[in-house]
Amino acid sequence: MKRLTPRRACVVALVLFGALLALSALPAGAQEAAKEPAYREFPYIGSRLAVWAVAQLHLNFAAFILGVPIFAVIIEIIGWRTSDARYDWLSHEFVKLTFAAFSTTALLGALLLFLFVGYYPRFWGYMTSVFFPTYWVYALLFFAETFTVYLWYYGWDWLSGSRKWIHVGLGVLSNLFGTAILFVANSWVTFMMSPAGVNEAGAVTGGVWAAINNFTWMPINIHRLIANIVFGGTIAGAYAAFRFLSATTDEERARYDWMGYVGNFVALSAFIVLPFAGYWLGREIYAFNQTMGITMMGGFMSWLWIIQAILIGILFLGSNYYLWLGMERIPGAERYRKYVPPMLIVLTIGFMVWATPRSMVVTLDEARAMGGTHHPLLGFLGVMSAKNTVVNLMILTTFLSYILYRRANKVSTRPWVKTGMALQWAALGLAAVVVVFYGVYGYFVESIVRIGFSVYQVLAVLAAIVLVMAIDVPMFKGASSTGTIRWGTIAPRSQYVLILLAVTFTWLMGLMGFARSGIRQHWHVYGILRDTSPDAVTPALGYASNVITVVTLAFFALVMFIFWLGGLGEKGKAGAHAHAAPVLAGGSDTDR
Repeated sequence: MKRLTPRRACVVALVLFGALLALSALPAGAQEAAKEPAYREFPYIGSRLAVWAVAQLHLNFAAFILGVPIFAVIIEIIGWRTSDARYDWLSHEFVKLTFAAFSTTALLGALLLFLFVGYYPRFWGYMTSVFFPTYWVYALLFFAETFTVYLWYYGWDWLSGSRKWIHVGLGVLSNLFGTAILFVANSWVTFMMSPAGVNEAGAVTGGVWAAINNFTWMPINIHRLIANIVFGGTIAGAYAAFRFLSATTDEERARYDWMGYVGNFVALSAFIVLPFAGYWLGREIYAFNQTMGITMMGGFMSWLWIIQAILIGILFLGSNYYLWLGMERIPGAERYRKYVPPMLIVLTIGFMVWATPRSMVVTLDEARAMGGTHHPLLGFLGVMSAKNTVVNLMILTTFLSYILYRRANKVSTRPWVKTGMALQWAALGLAAVVVVFYGVYGYFVESIVRIGFSVYQVLAVLAAIVLVMAIDVPMFKGASSTGTIRWGTIAPRSQYVLILLAVTFTWLMGLMGFARSGIRQHWHVYGILRDTSPDAVTPALGYASNVITVVTLAFFALVMFIFWLGGLGEKGKAGAHAHAAPVLAGGSDTDR
């Protein structure tokens, strides 16, 4: 495969730009004038499945090229301010991954556009009549991001030394452009789910801004931005695991062990706050249309959330297990092993409660024996009061795992260390009490009141996290060390955990995409533009799971090919450029 040079990238960008503007410039009524059909059928697999698969692949790559640069620029800033070459190398490695996936994302986006225009002309014509001005904005932002990312990547050595601040500025600017592209695209998606700025007939009455600023636009923006960071971190961790397992020297294993830890740390940090963004999104869906909310949580999609619970449970258990394995390479971490069993118990019980369904799949005889479809005991664990409670306790437990890992080889020399630790335990304990109190109290109030309790639980957990970190950072600054971190000595099974986390989160993203789209049922734009195509039906959960699995496998096949190419291009070139991999001499405060 030829390397994508700036010249070729510009050609790709120009082609996409021209295609987008040419297609978007088509008036909404032109299709009717030409007597085009409202739908066309994609051969063999159908139009919906074709759009579904390409859209999910495009979103996966788009999430990757948005999430990875966010923490790549943060890592570069750390390396710039600390003059630590390891962080500059690591940031360059992450951007290189983004660079390899950038053209794939653009090509999949172009293919998705052609599918919409060719097979759903009526839908595309209506969306154009509402959002035509945003197409120009999107295209210009795409141009700006493309050139900025290429300047950022190719100017790494040129903009070093005294000009490093210019290079960092390019990284920040590329992230701003990428986030703006995400926000524009989200306006189209959320309008389909919660239309605004139009009347019942679908005519625009409030202007394009009213259509953009609909009920779910900002919640989706925040939720996807955080999810993209998690996703980028897990993929970067999987890449590091791939390189770790194929490494032939201890130095290389140490380097990619550290890279995998950083990727997992970024993913875990964002994952802890991701459920809170999900609560906000769910609340806005209910605020827009309660019927849609009931369909999502208590209708035919209710079992989808059981699958989601299993996947998120795997993410929590996997992330904690990786941290616990990582403590084995840190001298002095032995003193914290006693905390692992109780934390594992909390995570396991939380996993079991979260995966407990409200209504059981039972035979008629079993239902008669129980007195209904709700189990007399387990039915109490299937409601949101129980699930909100355990997920917040799992977040607190995961945060505690990180705190123990962070201080594993440190001994604080502060005279107020006992007071500080007592305050930290008190904050975590108080947050747990608040979470449990509102979880139990939720059984005795109406649903509308119970929904509000989740806000108090979230605020208690976030307050505890902020307070504990505010104490921990100064308490362990300048702490004495029990030994350096032995990078590269972690058990190989930890690397399979990193790969598992990447696959699980990718599958979860596909599942949540199906949930967001499926609640519209037989509407292109909910309540405005009806889907009258032969595929106008929400597929069964089993069918959707199979499609998501195939798309996930296709995505990772492409990603593994990109990983292989990345390793192939480095053979025989070690030390040939300014970003030759550094040697990890050991752990330090900035490593964690």
